[in-house]
Amino acid sequence: MPSSASPRPDVHEVPDYRDLAGLYRDLHAHPELAFCEHRTAQIVAERLRAAGYETTSGVGGTGVVGLLRNGAGPTVALRADMDALPVEERTGLPYASTARAADGDGDAVPLMHACGHDMHVSCLLGAAARLAADRSAWRGTLLLVFQPAEEVGRGAGAMIDDGLFERFARPDVVLGQHVAPLPAGHVGLHGGPAFAASDSLRVVLHGSGGHGSRPEACVDPVLMAAATVLRLQGIVAREVAGTSTAVVTVGALHAGNKPNVIADRAELLLTVRTFEPAVRTSVLRAVERIVRAEAAASGAPRDPEITVTESFPAVVNDPEASERTRRSLAEALGGARVVDPGPATGSEDVGMLAKAAGAPCVYWLLGGADPADFAAARTFEEFSRVARALPSNHSPLFAPVVGPTLRTGVTALTAAARSWLGRTDTTDG
Repeated sequence: MPSSASPRPDVHEVPDYRDLAGLYRDLHAHPELAFCEHRTAQIVAERLRAAGYETTSGVGGTGVVGLLRNGAGPTVALRADMDALPVEERTGLPYASTARAADGDGDAVPLMHACGHDMHVSCLLGAAARLAADRSAWRGTLLLVFQPAEEVGRGAGAMIDDGLFERFARPDVVLGQHVAPLPAGHVGLHGGPAFAASDSLRVVLHGSGGHGSRPEACVDPVLMAAATVLRLQGIVAREVAGTSTAVVTVGALHAGNKPNVIADRAELLLTVRTFEPAVRTSVLRAVERIVRAEAAASGAPRDPEITVTESFPAVVNDPEASERTRRSLAEALGGARVVDPGPATGSEDVGMLAKAAGAPCVYWLLGGADPADFAAARTFEEFSRVARALPSNHSPLFAPVVGPTLRTGVTALTAAARSWLGRTDTTDG
């Protein structure tokens, strides 16, 4: 349940929140797709240099790394992702995106920061300024990672392959946050498996096209695709134990372009989310089995094509590191404002950074919804009902409330980093 108490004031009010809010709105109005975050990266680099960070651009394509060395002590990585989605914004906000760009297939698509990465960048830049201005209070090294291409699951790997930890520093912990439809002013941190593994697949079903008036002379890929979509839903319902979690979603189905023409192929785009490696393997095998079986049952002239387009593992928050970070967040925000949301079936590639560094990962949810929406909730069920009704990440209506979300995000990142950095009176964390 959300608390009505005000967030605790931070004595180090270094960021100009009017400036940060302006930055956020500017980034929101100018979204960029994965590995195309050139404008965003330039803004990030300029602000990091102005705050005194050693700054390197072009890491892993369009990634930016900021390094601030402040004596002997731990190295703390703070990460934010920068890319947007091919979604047409419908928020009606004065700073709503009207941008369009070519996607990986060369098609012109609308662009929107429908997942809040503009908020992630703004919060981390605010925390960067605050930590740089307060160097007398901590010792160690800050490694700020502004990562491209999270939405396609390749940005973390690209930065790792480009020598992120060999060229700059190897962190003792990897910290970060993701905005979500929790009440602004609150954060959600869950120790253990916190975000699901993600696998995206492209399935091409082959038929035999012809005139819509003579289906008997054709093999209809639309019917084949429809049967496949329905049958795939049985995987979670009948092949995954009730004690486990999995999601299988068909996000796109493309076939044909005229009502009286039977196409010769249909394409499905799927996402699979799981937490347990064994369940992940089982679900992916079931997807392939069903796709091939439905094609055979329909008399397809060719075997289907199944291609994995994105794949990254679950984010597992180290329990001990999470508890340590939780205490710092509770102290900075107030204990009632730090909640355990349980595992989220959304996915993230931030865990790859921690694994490659051999460091614990602590990744939490940052509330971005208007607290007034939750004011009447008196029970957990009422609270959950409100949360489900709000526009979620990837919705064309997703829009965090700017001021309280920024303040909480900056405070959370700063407090979490300080809890791991060495103090001025000691060199341990």
